[in-house]
Amino acid sequence: MSGCLFRSRKVEHTATAQLKTATQAELISYINTQAAKLQTMQATVDIDTTVGGAKKGKVIEYQEIRGYVLARKPSMLRMIGLVPIVRNRAFDMVSNGENFKLWIPPKNRFVEGRNDVETPNPKNALENMRPQYIYDALLMHEIRPDSEIAVMESGEETVVDKGHKVQQPDYEIDILQKADHGWFLFRKIVFSRTDLLPHRQIIYDEQGNPVTESRYEDYKEQNGVNFPWQIEIKRPEEEYDITLTIVKLELNQPLGDDKFQLETPPGAEVVRLDQPRAQASR
Repeated sequence: MSGCLFRSRKVEHTATAQLKTATQAELISYINTQAAKLQTMQATVDIDTTVGGAKKGKVIEYQEIRGYVLARKPSMLRMIGLVPIVRNRAFDMVSNGENFKLWIPPKNRFVEGRNDVETPNPKNALENMRPQYIYDALLMHEIRPDSEIAVMESGEETVVDKGHKVQQPDYEIDILQKADHGWFLFRKIVFSRTDLLPHRQIIYDEQGNPVTESRYEDYKEQNGVNFPWQIEIKRPEEEYDITLTIVKLELNQPLGDDKFQLETPPGAEVVRLDQPRAQASR
């Protein structure tokens, strides 16, 4: 026989960025220090929303709208979206961590319930949002040594380097919590090796499924706090994606209880998610 047998494989490009090093203790200290410094935030944002995927069979991209986000520890959040051009309210959403309220003025519909009650509504993506998911992505929680176990691993992330998609080493902090059936992976925080800042956070349920995936870009320092000015929040199960691009930001300014009050508008259709649908309206 003439010729030869051979195998070929594609050689992956490697990243050329200068990589920094850190220990597990240093990365955990960074998370906890930043979390302790950040108590409130209020921001003007551009809100970009995408709904759909393989389950729905289509993807709908909504027009980017201007909005406002207010958050106060330990669990208060309010988010307002404005209708383009006329700037009337498209939605107003508030949560105290356990319960939430959502008003949709164009439909004169007022939804309220617990954050842990999920009732997917394929006809209205807004009603599938829960303020707690957004709060958990915006104000990254500290790692609690009394109730959580943190371990460090080295991983890789895909980045664009000189026009090529390449694999670049990263640091990953896995945070375990204890449930009735034992310990489970609760969170994963991914640090870029180029700046040692957290650029991804993944929150899991007790069965190990990723329920919230967040990406953080364009960090800026303000009053000793490093805060990302672009935050993408994905909910894989509900198939929606919200990207918040900050236009104006204030950190650690007083936010009174009145900023998180949302009363039922007169004449609005009221839906209570804690009750059967037949009893929901009044």
